[in-house]
Amino acid sequence: MDIDGVLSLFGFESDRRPDGVWMNVDGILHLISATAPEHLQRLGAAYELVWCSGWEEKANEHLLGTLALDGPLPYLSFPPVDGVRHWKLQSIEAHALHRPLAWVDDGHDDGCHAWAADRGAPTLLVGTDPAVGLTGADVARLEAWARAVT
Repeated sequence: MDIDGVLSLFGFESDRRPDGVWMNVDGILHLISATAPEHLQRLGAAYELVWCSGWEEKANEHLLGTLALDGPLPYLSFPPVDGVRHWKLQSIEAHALHRPLAWVDDGHDDGCHAWAADRGAPTLLVGTDPAVGLTGADVARLEAWARAVT
């Protein structure tokens, strides 16, 4: 689960600000979607949730209470990359191994889609609009996919 553009919204028109809670993280304001807690609770029933964000360990430090999560989630760390592939893929592969994987992010590129299509295990990429974030329709799609692969 990415954070920026998925749970933390940006790029919206100032007069059309989505519902949410403002949070200051290291001097940067983030608008955490009002629907994020419910969405993560639902997905937590079907998935092993893992932070897949540049926030890394700061995700648990800053978001657990706001998102009403019971405890810290595992998080991925991202080593320097060679610039050929998306900067998150190496860490995602190392964590997921050959298990089914759903990756929610606002920054999937063509290489991510090619990687998902070639991956040897079931893989679902769910892209979000950063001004809207994770939607109820996205959650329903993820829940249906989880039921189909188990």
